[in-house]
Amino acid sequence: MSTDSNHDPSETTPPAGQGSSGAPQPGAPAGQPAAGSPRGATAAEKFQKEVAAKRAANLEVEEEDEETLWSGGYTPKAMLGTWILMVIASVGLLVLHGVVPEFPLGIAVALIGLVWVFGCLLYAYRRLGFHYELTTQRFIHQTGLLSRQTDRIEVIDIDDVSFAQGPVQRMFGVGNIELTGSDRSHPNLSMIGIAKVKDVSGLIDDVRRKERRRRSLHIEQI
Repeated sequence: MSTDSNHDPSETTPPAGQGSSGAPQPGAPAGQPAAGSPRGATAAEKFQKEVAAKRAANLEVEEEDEETLWSGGYTPKAMLGTWILMVIASVGLLVLHGVVPEFPLGIAVALIGLVWVFGCLLYAYRRLGFHYELTTQRFIHQTGLLSRQTDRIEVIDIDDVSFAQGPVQRMFGVGNIELTGSDRSHPNLSMIGIAKVKDVSGLIDDVRRKERRRRSLHIEQI
């Protein structure tokens, strides 16, 4: 007669390195916890928690809210020098008609009209065709009248900021800003006719320096 047994050999067979009483055998390494011991699991969990905490902190730095610091475009004051030249050209054509009788008045008036039409179109293109925006992380510039193109440059890619002013521009605090950097699409960017040019160029330079310091600290924390 056969009998079925539900006996599990693992219940009576002691683990490797232990006797029947469960005590460590002399062959087990001294001071080293056995596999699966609570002390070893706690150390691994602690390490994983530290890594997770660092990653969470880095994500908070990376997801910093983007704020607009400045926006603007071509200022009417920058066109003052051009208006003065147009007035001088118009007066010169009228004087030429008075000095040279053979020079018809109709031609002089037509030329004056062309000069002012060109000046007004130039002003409209510069005034409406360019728009700039500076945020805490990017520099955005838009170009075009009927169709508009928008390009974005990371401020950390800007390597140098400089500005230039003519004699008339210095009187009104306007000028042109030159940006050079490592951006492939726009390694050099000219911003013409910017009001308070010194303050704006300084702000761009401060923002790019601050963002580079923030990114470098972020990399060191990883």
